[in-house]
Amino acid sequence: MLKLYGYKRCSTSKKAQKWLDDHQIAYQYQDLVEKPPKQEDLLKWLTKFQDRGLRYFFNTSGQVYRQMQLKDKIGEMSIEEASKLLSQNGKLIKRPLVTDGENLTCGFKEDLYKNTWL
Repeated sequence: MLKLYGYKRCSTSKKAQKWLDDHQIAYQYQDLVEKPPKQEDLLKWLTKFQDRGLRYFFNTSGQVYRQMQLKDKIGEMSIEEASKLLSQNGKLIKRPLVTDGENLTCGFKEDLYKNTWL
């Protein structure tokens, strides 16, 4: 079953949920601000999908990202450092993050969802 890590107040998370609901795709929802993914899960995903780059997993338009000035630091960051940082503050994670254990998407783009989740 899919697991959707989203944020209740995020319009992109809501769009993704609506898309999954409209396509009758079952998923388990977890608020990534209240309960971010575990560091070991993030480490696994960042490693498996490292061809996408660390920036793919970060909410680069978020306030916390800007406040921490991560734009300049992310290029030097290790996968271990990134997984620790993301697990400590869910607002740093690009949302929604959706995974079924094999595949993973961050953000919402309808064509990407069609190709990945249908």
